[in-house]
Amino acid sequence: MSDPLPEPDRVEGAPHPRETMRLVGQEAAERGFLDAYAGDRLHHAWLITGPEGVGKATLAWRIARFLVATPPAGSGGLLGDPEPPQTLDIGADHPVTRRSLALAEPSIFLLRRGLNDKGDRIAADIRVADVRGLKRRMALSSADGGRRAIVVDAADEMNVNAANALLKLLEEPPANTVLLLVCHRPARLLPTIRSRCRELRLAALGPDEMAEALSLAGAEVSPQETEALTELSAGSVGAALRLLNLGGLQLYGDLVDLMGTMPDMSRPKALALADRVATRGRETQLDLLIWLTDLALARLARTGVTGTPPARAAHPEEPRLLARLAPDPRAGRAWAEIAQSAGDRARHGRAVNIDAAALIFDMVSRIRDTAADVAA
Repeated sequence: MSDPLPEPDRVEGAPHPRETMRLVGQEAAERGFLDAYAGDRLHHAWLITGPEGVGKATLAWRIARFLVATPPAGSGGLLGDPEPPQTLDIGADHPVTRRSLALAEPSIFLLRRGLNDKGDRIAADIRVADVRGLKRRMALSSADGGRRAIVVDAADEMNVNAANALLKLLEEPPANTVLLLVCHRPARLLPTIRSRCRELRLAALGPDEMAEALSLAGAEVSPQETEALTELSAGSVGAALRLLNLGGLQLYGDLVDLMGTMPDMSRPKALALADRVATRGRETQLDLLIWLTDLALARLARTGVTGTPPARAAHPEEPRLLARLAPDPRAGRAWAEIAQSAGDRARHGRAVNIDAAALIFDMVSRIRDTAADVAA
């Protein structure tokens, strides 16, 4: 029997958003929803936006459980309605929580990327068949006088036909049903979808919040590592966990160490870096190194152009490197030019199956040439 396919909305090495009972650092967004709920301004569709990996899907599942488990106003009987809820928390032992963890709660529906036509892997986008399947499941489920919730993760992964099919749900929403659209890039959505949703925007996490979120995810990191992860991930827990799981901190440290030898460039260090990502089965680490190189070049460019280094260092040796290689706006502009081309060139090489070691050497050689120009 083949292994089950991974869930497309799960970050590898981290709990699924529906399994995450606490949400760190997004109190303002939760309060915004609760205020609307308490003020009888519960919109039928919510667009949950913000950087990728900051807890948007976790918030969507928290809201979904809350809506299904909390009795609607006016159902308090002779005792009247209780005080407005002050939290979205629903206990881990609540039946709605237990059923939602197993994707067996009949009042919560999940729309995400399904199988491709062959059924052997996850499709690249959410297709119209996925939306039609959602509508069929809803037709077979009765609300029984309570609320229903639809979690769309992620809305910007819908193709055009799927988006138009979902738009009909937004235009004629089913009774007692709230749609929760997780969205990383709102600009990719149809304007007609955005206009029918109320937005909840989530913010990037700071180091203290990142430390708490990583601890909840089961990761053990030092304060210095937390600072570096917060900086490299731009406050995204999902990106921070990916960096941890793939050895991203060490990769970035090796990259900074290599760039610290430029413009001469240590060939042994370049070889060691290439060896770390060029072997078969380490394609994910290769992609991560290209992404980290993009990031390092962008940090050099910003430092030179603005004259101000980043507030937090992503590596102990980084401040010295930035000061030496990006001392002025002219150097910043030079790094900005290569930042625009180096990553694209490397990704094109990946797409046409250029040898990974040769690809890395080409990339670091171009960085060395720019460092030499700056030094001259």
